[in-house]
Amino acid sequence: MRDYHKFLAWVAVGSVSLIVAGTDAHAGSFAIREQSATGQGASFAGVAAGSAGLSSMFWNPATITMSPGFRFEGHATVIFPEAKINPDLPTLGLVGALGGTPVGSGNIGQTAFVPAAYAGYQVTDRLWLGVSVNSPFGFITKAEQNWAGQTYGRSSKAFSVNVTPTIGYKVTDWLSIGVGLQVQYFDVTLKRALGVSPLAPGAILEGDAYGVGYTLGLTLTPFEGTEIGLGFRSSIRHQLEGNLILGPGTILPVKANVNLPEVVSVGISQRLSPQWKVMAGVEWTNWSRLNVVPVTSAATGLAVTALPFSYRDGWFASVGAEYQVNEQLALRAGLGYEWSPITDRTRDVRIPDNDRFWASIGATYQWNDQLSFDIGYTHIFVKDTDIRLVPGNPQFSALPFVAESKPTVDIVSVALKYRWDKPERPIPAPVVRKY
Repeated sequence: MRDYHKFLAWVAVGSVSLIVAGTDAHAGSFAIREQSATGQGASFAGVAAGSAGLSSMFWNPATITMSPGFRFEGHATVIFPEAKINPDLPTLGLVGALGGTPVGSGNIGQTAFVPAAYAGYQVTDRLWLGVSVNSPFGFITKAEQNWAGQTYGRSSKAFSVNVTPTIGYKVTDWLSIGVGLQVQYFDVTLKRALGVSPLAPGAILEGDAYGVGYTLGLTLTPFEGTEIGLGFRSSIRHQLEGNLILGPGTILPVKANVNLPEVVSVGISQRLSPQWKVMAGVEWTNWSRLNVVPVTSAATGLAVTALPFSYRDGWFASVGAEYQVNEQLALRAGLGYEWSPITDRTRDVRIPDNDRFWASIGATYQWNDQLSFDIGYTHIFVKDTDIRLVPGNPQFSALPFVAESKPTVDIVSVALKYRWDKPERPIPAPVVRKY
């Protein structure tokens, strides 16, 4: 019973930490992949096969059966994005001629803190219970108050909190399955100017909602030292309710239905020797379901505006390796490549995303049998990004805007892992002496 109370206490701590934290998106559009310092150190290679320890349950709930005993993990990530939008000369001239401020955005990226918490409890030799608290979607971007692209965006913020109770079951020695229930809160605020003038009033679109989804997964151990995992996170439908504020004094209650994408993750982990392990993974995100989202009046049901995402599906692939230096220290590294759901045709000033290359390093230090610490670092190289808000782009609205951006991202993650029950050490065989 005391262990059960500790389990609930850590769930509460994880929930509060997420509610007070800001978020930024670095997994294609406004998804957040940074849910594990362990996974971060290898560019998330093999996380669906359990390479990230208990935190792998975010990608595959069946991996909870790979963490015996009663465990807690707290992960914290700080994201340092850099993205300046530099309009081209014709755009600057047009904005200046219309009485606007012909300047760039400044750095729209905002330093963000992303926490995650996990708890797992082994009930029997085959049954596990767990819970995770995460923020799987979110972003913050903010341009200078008066800039050349303000009619398309001044600031943007999305925030989510997921609480996912999970059950894992070891069917056989080589097969485990898992299922989880996602309970998610989602909140979004988008701001833009109603004109190019520095004195132009602003428009604010805001709304929030709760939604429910699920997770499924399985792990296979076909051979000793080989782990294969398949995980699924379902789409979550949000019926957002909020307001469209047009300048001072005009508030219109609105609604919008947003279907956040489902994710399929496949991972493999192969131990080559007692010291070396290699991992690989592939992730597919169904961003194409996020097409054009109508925003309607809550009173009349008539469309008042729309959010024309028009995304394609996103993909991420990575490989990594881990080296066990000694009983206390493990080192890891990984490389990844991400195909963004945002293309040259659909890109706007709020999320100047593009295909990107990941390079990561990390380490785990085992302090004692129960306590360990992790650290991970990633640098993301984003392809040079063109923004062409012209006829044909679903975001285009009257004023052409053409610019370029060269985003980069640095990510630092740390984790504390604790096992509340003391692991049993094997009893050494007695020494037999012959006289």
